Amino acid sequence: MRVLFIGGTGIISSGCAKRLVREPGVKLTFLTRGKADRTIPEGVEVVRGDVRDPASLGAALGSRTFDAVVDWIAFTTAHVQADIDFWSGRTAQYLFISSASAYQTPPARLPVTESTPLRNPFWQYSRDKIACEELLIRAYREHGFPCTIVRPSHTYDCRSLPVHGGYTVIDRMRRGKPVVVHGDGSSLWVLTHHDDFAKGMNGLIGNPHVLGEAFHITSDELLTWNQIHALLATAAGAEAKLVHVPSSTIAGYDHDWGDSLLGDKTHSMIFDNSKIKRVVPGFAATIPYAAGARETLAWYDADPARRVVDGATDALMDRIIAAQARAAG
Repeated sequence: MRVLFIGGTGIISSGCAKRLVREPGVKLTFLTRGKADRTIPEGVEVVRGDVRDPASLGAALGSRTFDAVVDWIAFTTAHVQADIDFWSGRTAQYLFISSASAYQTPPARLPVTESTPLRNPFWQYSRDKIACEELLIRAYREHGFPCTIVRPSHTYDCRSLPVHGGYTVIDRMRRGKPVVVHGDGSSLWVLTHHDDFAKGMNGLIGNPHVLGEAFHITSDELLTWNQIHALLATAAGAEAKLVHVPSSTIAGYDHDWGDSLLGDKTHSMIFDNSKIKRVVPGFAATIPYAAGARETLAWYDADPARRVVDGATDALMDRIIAAQARAAG
């Protein structure tokens, strides 16, 4: 099976590539501009080209065809339309990486299933993904374009921390400083290790029975944001001193941080993974976040150069926390 990854060295795609390239009978190719900072797995064919440049794309791939194409870096309808134009007749399956943040926000009912409506009035990123999905489904219905839609939720690897500011939060904990947690920290969240995500994703690649359908792939472990911070603190050998701040207040200080909260993390999200489990027998996420947090902190602690503190985020947290203290007065 000939599989092309457009991208392939990101947080999610790297886990899928690492697993897929070991599968017998699979030939995996990356289309990349060559700017990745993650190691490309041995056995992957690398083709240099820019998917955003039609001339570069044509020169890189010529008339080659693939059994499955996964575009990990399509974010707008312009990106997807270009893919439809280029890949029509050249692949048996096109997999689009959407986002679970496209689901109705806040959700009217839990758990979320693939039939939950798509609507996010808070976050442009999510609205763009919804528009991409609508374009693809229309192409499937009208022209038979062989698309499959995948909606990851919060997926991480050893390099990624699930908190705003990344390692800055860990640094604050290790210095005994408080950190900001949105709301009262009790909303439920799901964190999925990229190795677990790959088990479900790779079962969709090359599967002729999933065309025209959408799937989310997540862990079944539910964590509050208070628990997430506590697990990170434990892995860091520190104490989690939490200051709870309304998401709307945080948005008043930092628009991007606010969008990511109001459009996603503020609301409890519980996912029903029955559909992916039916299609990919044996799929189960088996890595708890307690283990994932230890893996991530071990990666940061292995090299001082990785422990980068964002001074602006550090100062912003100080301002927010000071304002909360004055308001509590």
